[in-house]
Amino acid sequence: MNNIEEALQGASDIIAESISDNIEYRNHLRNHIDNHGQIITKLKKNAKDEKKVYEMYYDYHEPIRFIANHRILAINRGEKEDILTCSIDVARDEFCLYLRRKLIKINGISSNKIIINAIEDSYDRLLFPSIERETRAELTNRAELGAIEVFKSNLEQLLLTPPLKNKWMIGLDPAFRTGCKLAVINGNGDFIVKDVIYPHQKFPGENIPPYRITEAEDKLVNLVNKYNIELIAIGNGTASRESQEFVVNCIKKYNLKTEYIIVSEAGASVYSASELAKKEFPDLVVEERSAISIARRVIDPLAELIKIEPKSIGVGQYQHDVNQKELGEGLNFVISKVVNSVGVNINSASINLLANVSGLNAKSAQSIIDYRIKNGSFKNREEIKEVKGIGEKSYEQCIGFLKILESNNPLDKTFIHPEEYNKVLKMLKENSLDINNIGTEQFNERINSLDLDEIGNKYQIGEFTLKDIFQELQKPLRDIRDDYPTPILKDDILHIEDLKVGMKLEGTVRSIVDFGAFIDIGLKNDGMIHKSKMSTTKISHPLEVLSIGQIVDVYVIEVNLEKNKVALSLLPIQ
Repeated sequence: MNNIEEALQGASDIIAESISDNIEYRNHLRNHIDNHGQIITKLKKNAKDEKKVYEMYYDYHEPIRFIANHRILAINRGEKEDILTCSIDVARDEFCLYLRRKLIKINGISSNKIIINAIEDSYDRLLFPSIERETRAELTNRAELGAIEVFKSNLEQLLLTPPLKNKWMIGLDPAFRTGCKLAVINGNGDFIVKDVIYPHQKFPGENIPPYRITEAEDKLVNLVNKYNIELIAIGNGTASRESQEFVVNCIKKYNLKTEYIIVSEAGASVYSASELAKKEFPDLVVEERSAISIARRVIDPLAELIKIEPKSIGVGQYQHDVNQKELGEGLNFVISKVVNSVGVNINSASINLLANVSGLNAKSAQSIIDYRIKNGSFKNREEIKEVKGIGEKSYEQCIGFLKILESNNPLDKTFIHPEEYNKVLKMLKENSLDINNIGTEQFNERINSLDLDEIGNKYQIGEFTLKDIFQELQKPLRDIRDDYPTPILKDDILHIEDLKVGMKLEGTVRSIVDFGAFIDIGLKNDGMIHKSKMSTTKISHPLEVLSIGQIVDVYVIEVNLEKNKVALSLLPIQ
């Protein structure tokens, strides 16, 4: 009897495994789950979610075909933190019936019961768990790729934030107990002088002595007046709100001819403690370096932010939950793309900028720095060939992105590649155009009158290359970042208590995620626009409507004083 039972069980196991391995059945179940399955999440027994971060997922279900990427990543994180359980639910009996119809050809045979049991065993023990894992893996992969794309897009837009060039400013790194660190920066981003003020309480409940306020005001006002400070850049970290109020009061009280801007501190502490920062400012403490970095993020965001590990800049969603290798490669590609699009002044660029130019790397970038230190500024592009480690191939790749503003050849100030110089010079000469006048109104009028097709054919220059050449000749020092809106500068302050539903405000897009965007409207915490409040037509992602750094008019639709949150809309309230 035991042998018969074992034989039947063995036969049943073989049938079950055969069903589970069948490609047709696996694909059918996969499609069945994709179209009709539900993601089910529950609060795990004895789980602790003190801040109720995952509250909406305590008893949650949603069709798999509709679930958004950010919810997949949130659920995955909740599982990882032992707060949530997650499973896929689909009509089991319906699929088992499909298998029975496929496998049982003749009704009434005694073996049918064995096959039915084998079908159910295969589904419960092998087939469904396997496809469930595959489905979860595919959902996670889709969500991670989506999150990486959002991060890449946000980073690119952030790095393209227009620089506020030639402004003397004060970088202010806010703090309570240790005081606010001040750093004066000139229009080139050079550090001039530092100081520290204590305008805030050092510990909860402290009554601030009047002399500390007076001393802080005197120091700030003296720096503003002595160096003709045009802008005060305030970090958005701890004590930012209080520092903002202090600065605004000083501006009004002493009638200062300056403005302020709130700057994201994301990654500032990472840079300030790095070996690069220690090398740049060996005699300064971390907070003092942070103040310098905050100001430099306004003068030239690209040059400063590129010093920081991109994952630390804080414009991604669930960035620590995605594939770190793919994320790193994607972000590095974006950085290289932006650096090459903006171009690099080889005589002032940092090693970080140079290392991201096509054809260069950290080693060749350091060689350029070393050459600069030993021989002084580069006089022309041809001189770059003398740098150790830059061969013919590297030179050909990088030279079109390296500008030399001090060169006696005006073409070295453009993106025009040296291999086109002879054709360009010949074209200019034969059309009575002086190379020294490129970019002038008279030059531009004359070059606009030339026939592109005729010039291209005559000098054997491709259509797209010729258009780029003409553009460079007309705007030799152009910066693509100038096409983007400049940051909003302020001289007053907004309190959340001042807000009313329906109020119209101007704000700056600070961050974009799958479900919406965070807008800086001058409060300590950014307001949030859900993607459903961005357009009168349905959109699949906020990136279709908004970009990082964009200046937008928004409308207040909800003010939550208890949670210090503001809900916004791009659409006027009807």
